[in-house]
Amino acid sequence: MPYLLNLVYLALLVIVSPWLIYAALRHGKYREGYTQKLLGRVPSRQSTAGDDSSRLVWLHAVSVGEVNLLQTLVDEIGRRKPDWQCVISTTTKTGYELARRRYPQLTVFYCPLDFSWSVRTAMRRLRPDLLVLAELELWPNLIRAAHDHGTRVAIVNGRLSDQSHRGYRRIRPLLGHVLNQVDLVAAQNDETASRFLDLGSDPKSVHVTGSLKFDGAQTDRQNPSTDALRRLARLADDETVFLAGSTQPPEESLALATYRRLVVEYPQLRLVLVPRHAERFDAVADMLRESGVPFVRRSELGDSAATLLGKSLIRRGGPAVPPVLLIDIVGELGAWWGTADIGFVGGSFGLRGGQNMIEPAAYGVATSFGPNTSNFRDIVATLLSADAARVVQDSQELTTFVRRCLEYPRQAATLGGRARALVESQLGATDRTVSLLEALLADAECELSARPAA
Repeated sequence: MPYLLNLVYLALLVIVSPWLIYAALRHGKYREGYTQKLLGRVPSRQSTAGDDSSRLVWLHAVSVGEVNLLQTLVDEIGRRKPDWQCVISTTTKTGYELARRRYPQLTVFYCPLDFSWSVRTAMRRLRPDLLVLAELELWPNLIRAAHDHGTRVAIVNGRLSDQSHRGYRRIRPLLGHVLNQVDLVAAQNDETASRFLDLGSDPKSVHVTGSLKFDGAQTDRQNPSTDALRRLARLADDETVFLAGSTQPPEESLALATYRRLVVEYPQLRLVLVPRHAERFDAVADMLRESGVPFVRRSELGDSAATLLGKSLIRRGGPAVPPVLLIDIVGELGAWWGTADIGFVGGSFGLRGGQNMIEPAAYGVATSFGPNTSNFRDIVATLLSADAARVVQDSQELTTFVRRCLEYPRQAATLGGRARALVESQLGATDRTVSLLEALLADAECELSARPAA
């Protein structure tokens, strides 16, 4: 089976190679980490084989979202088990760069591709005691290599959408074999747990822990990171910030259209745009430039911030319009949400399935998103059932939502207050997950000690 998968992976690599070359040349992606990805030459574990003084936990996060997700888990492991050594792998360049910044004390590397030789080499070099996969990373050769090495395997914050479940059911025999090698599935909810069981997970391995994303959300709008950004952007207390975050095309232009319709009538309105992907920063800047609306890029803020933010567009018969703020630095969105009064969560007007709406909800932002939020269906259902967010179907409804928040700020504050109360009521997934990981390694140690001496 591993060799068959190798052939499949190689064929897919050949097919997509023209796109990979284009992305590398055009956007600077996929240029790094080839020895780690293709050969598994990840950083070696420092302790001598057979003389490991601590447990090594390999945490894998695909990209930016999963890297952020792991924060509470890493912190809690460090608090409870300071002798455990954590290392983090990621797949994308943006995820790798963010992980290096967010976890400077940890070893960060690119995860090997799921070729049998690369994952086996990685296992030999790292010798992990525990492999932790964030959300849903079912790579057969990686999991098999971990299993053969005696490494416990856990899926944390397990998430399985309707679409993924239907797709995986087509390969249920293969997937069932993979899932039988997973020692722990920490699922977000009962529905996800039942889907893992349907696909072949051992019932003893599946537990419902809740979503780590709730624990990772900041609820204090006066936290140091948000305060620093608020000062940097010179956001005044009497201004109302409308933030569109994790946006995909054409969501930036829709948010801009809403802003332009309302800013003359409500001159206190400020617009902050945070595109989802770094490679689109320049395209969004070009869109803003062509619109004629003044804007400032986050990367330009610094000593000259006062001058840049003093720019304004004077409309005939209307007041000065403050510049739009384009956030072109990865990893800051969580803190920027704390500056917002009104929010729109992107990826929800297209086919992506939405982005994380917990962050604005936790801050008490009057939160909206489009109709396509399949990736966060359970969270959306929870928010809507608590009357803690709004779905907007199109550009017109987005404008109506923002206008209503401006006309009735107390109602907007109440909507945001319900969202924050809901998030606070969902806390605790990190504690439950780490407890399960502790038990998993404790069981492994018991099994090892019970083996007869050679």
